[in-house]
Amino acid sequence: LAKLPSDGLPYPLFTYTALIPWTFFSTATQGSVGSLVSQMGVISKVYFPRLVIPVSAIFVGLVDLLVSSVILLGMMIGYGFLPTWKVALVPLYVLLAAATALAVGLWNATLAVRFRDLKFVTQHGIRVWMYATPVAYSASLIPERWATLYRMNPMFWVIEGFRWALLGKGQPPEPLMVIPVVGVLLLLISADSVSLRSGWTRVAVRVIGSWVVAVGMLMFGWLFRGAV
Repeated sequence: LAKLPSDGLPYPLFTYTALIPWTFFSTATQGSVGSLVSQMGVISKVYFPRLVIPVSAIFVGLVDLLVSSVILLGMMIGYGFLPTWKVALVPLYVLLAAATALAVGLWNATLAVRFRDLKFVTQHGIRVWMYATPVAYSASLIPERWATLYRMNPMFWVIEGFRWALLGKGQPPEPLMVIPVVGVLLLLISADSVSLRSGWTRVAVRVIGSWVVAVGMLMFGWLFRGAV
């Protein structure tokens, strides 16, 4: 009805391809924020790595993502789009979305233990974040003078990466991507030092952080090899 541009793609396919990673990110983030607050009674009585609780929310989101991906595959075939070799990069974008959700979720969960109403603020914040991400509209609508700032959003790269890898339209990896990737890594490291006390959880966060670095290295390795 709004006649928004869809980069030459069928609008239902254009939007649904973006909704899958966004829904995963939103579900994982909100689940992580509410998890520590709702399980404080268990945490205070039983010793186990705190990271297990917020990470479980990410795995729940992954199940929904896999089911939605089957529907997306059917839509792609119906519209005449067949997966190419780029589909192999989709798990890397999923990993970046998961790391972003975990970084944001851990920080907000830590604060929500003291400020219980923060989880409701987080819900509204994610809704606003969605409008700052090209889920229902094309990134081409953003004026050029705001484009660099707009791309500091890590979920911009996830959404556009999904479209590029699956539909051949969207933003491929480029050097600017390293800034939001590093930002996500710093959030994870800060969560390590602020919110987590167990040695095992610190190891887990560092492993996840290493995977985020690997995402950037693989993306840029592909980019520079293609440039040569």
